[in-house]
Order: sequence, then structure tokens, then C-alpha cells
Amino acid sequence: MSTDSTPVPNVLVVEDEMILRMRAVDIVEDAGFNPVEAVNADQAIAILEARSDISLLFTDIQMPGSIDGLKLAHAVHDRWPSIKIILVSGQVRPSDKETPTDSRFFGKPLGVEQMITELQDMVGAGALRIVPDTTILPADVTPASSGSNAGSPRSAQEVVLSAENSSLRLLLEQAGIDAEALLVQAGIDAKEREAADKLQRLILGELHHRIKNTLATVSAIASQSFRAAPSVEAGQKAMEGRLGALGRAHDVLMQVRWASTSLTHTLSSATEPYDSQGSRRFHFNGPDLRITSGAVIALAMTFNELCTNTTKFGALSVPAGRVEVAWTIDDPTQRLHLSWTESGGPPVQPPTRLSFGTRMMRSLGQQLNGQVQLAYEPGGFIYRLDVPLSAVAAAA
Repeated sequence: MSTDSTPVPNVLVVEDEMILRMRAVDIVEDAGFNPVEAVNADQAIAILEARSDISLLFTDIQMPGSIDGLKLAHAVHDRWPSIKIILVSGQVRPSDKETPTDSRFFGKPLGVEQMITELQDMVGAGALRIVPDTTILPADVTPASSGSNAGSPRSAQEVVLSAENSSLRLLLEQAGIDAEALLVQAGIDAKEREAADKLQRLILGELHHRIKNTLATVSAIASQSFRAAPSVEAGQKAMEGRLGALGRAHDVLMQVRWASTSLTHTLSSATEPYDSQGSRRFHFNGPDLRITSGAVIALAMTFNELCTNTTKFGALSVPAGRVEVAWTIDDPTQRLHLSWTESGGPPVQPPTRLSFGTRMMRSLGQQLNGQVQLAYEPGGFIYRLDVPLSAVAAAA
């Protein structure tokens, strides 16, 4: 660690996806800088107006809110020209004419070593020098060797993701070929075929975007799971649990074609794998509410961490333990209050370190423009979420 008193530069990270934002924060910290988090452009502008110590803007392009990341970048370049800018996206690739002068663009999933190098090149060396690839490799996997024409060695995770990207690209191309053949066999005339081709391109484009975004999320989950794991086995188990939670959330959304779904159904689906043999150790109490797809994934991932923790250390680590999940809607303030309360378990001890699960639970409050409280009461751990109803409820 650096011993001089030079202030550590601050990097403003703007990303609406909770897990991807946490991944970007880790990259910024590994480069030796202080991350400052925002979930949309409106929050980012508010932060920049309130402080003058931001050295670099690190923003996703696709974001909800009044403006997207590209417009945010131009606004920052115009008002604060000294701030460096990095743009990232898994869907679009803007041209040089569309991006601010001297800004840089990177596609998702993000390459860790490259991003750290770019950050340090744009801002400085930072306060720390941390080896970026902390992934623990299985014994039978080694990074690709570097020859005279090779780039930096890639981790096993990056090799797997690259292979998956190639396979998905081939599948998309084959889908296009198959669709054209089916149209010909069906005898669809040229005009109808042109309309079908446009629809097909639209569907494939959306599919490709969802696949790339999912790959970026999987990459972030893998990195986070192995980052502080005491062993390969522990990291693998944590990653499998988180990927399983993500898969169950997608199953829930597929049932409603990625539209709104029930809060009760979302929570029961997230906790079902941990309710041993249907013994009803989880109790739900609250009015039914239809929530957005973004809230479904965020809540599913958070509840997976809560379930994992309670089965290891909390109420559900003993036969008599129970968990009550309750929520209410405050009509005058239009806010959702949700609590997770454990009882009947062993005495609670506050954690000695800030784990990925704890970070995720706290990040959910920021994701939904609300607050999260974690209480390590002697009688049982309590998690409270207080958010605006508009941040989770689907439009009528």
C-alpha cells in the first residue's frame, strides 16, 4: 500500500444492475481507487453537483431514468471537462462521433486486467497494486501460455466465457438460417417474408442482448464468489447457489413472459430450495403485489444470500428455527416495508468481515432507491428493506 499522503482518486461508477455494479466497484478498488456508486444518471448528476473530487466517470450506456449513459457522458464532458470517461455496454457499440472526446468504450463482459490498466492509464497508478485475477483455478486448469504474439494470459473463467460466446453466436446464426428455410417451405411471399425477416432480426437482437447481459452477470457472480473464498470448493458452492438463484428468478419471469409477477411467488420460489422437505420453516405475511422483472431478480438474489446465511449460521441451522417474512404498504407515503426476522436459532454474532452477501443485501436498498437495515439481535438476525413503492411495483 502506498505510504504517501496523496489523496486517492475517486471513480464514479454508474450501473443499474446490482451485481454488475458490484463487479465494477471491485475493478475500481483493484485499480487502487475509491468507488462512488450511483444506479442511474440522475443520481450521478446529483453526486457530481455535490462534490468536486471525482476523477473519472465509469458508466453503463443502457440505463433507466431521464437520460441514458451516453447522454450522461456528454453532459459530464460539457459541465466537468476534466473528468475522464469510460463507457461500457453489452448491447450497443457507439461510434467515435457518438462519444465524448477522449472517452473510451468497452463491451461486456469486462476484461479485468484490461480495465484496471485503462483506469490506471487514464487516472494514475492509484493507491494500491493488487493482482487483478484473484480467481482460484482448479488443479486441472491453467491459463493460456503467452508466446511472442500472445496477449495477457486469460483465466479459466474468461476462456469458458469466450467459448460460450462463440457457441451462442453460432446458434444465433443457425437460427437465422433455419428461419429462412421454414419461410420458404411455408410458401410465404416476398412481402410477408420481408416483414418476417424484420421481426426475426428484432427478436434475435433482443435475444443476443439478453444473452450478453446474462453472461456479464454470470462472469460477475463467478468473480465475486471466488474473490474471498477460502477454497476452490467453497467458491464453487457459493457460485452454484447464486447461479441457481438467478436461474429460478428467470424461470419465474419466463412463466409471465418477462412481465410483472407476484411478490409472494417470487419470495416463495427463492426460499423453496431451503425449506427442508416442505416443513414450512418460512412464513409469509403481506398483501400480494405485482413487481417488475428487475425487482424479481434483485430480490431473488438477495433472498438467496439470506437463505444461505441462515442455513449456515442462523435460525435454520437448527431444527427449531423459523423465518418470518412480512411486508406492508404505507399508503400515505407510498412505500414498501419488508422484513426478514429469524427466531429459534443459536445466539447471533455480528460478522467479522464484509462479505459479498452482506454487500449485496445492502446494495439492494441503493438499487431500489431505498434503505436496508441489518440488525444482529441476540434473539435472531433481522433484515429490513424500506423502498418507494414505485421502485418495485409494476405499472397497472
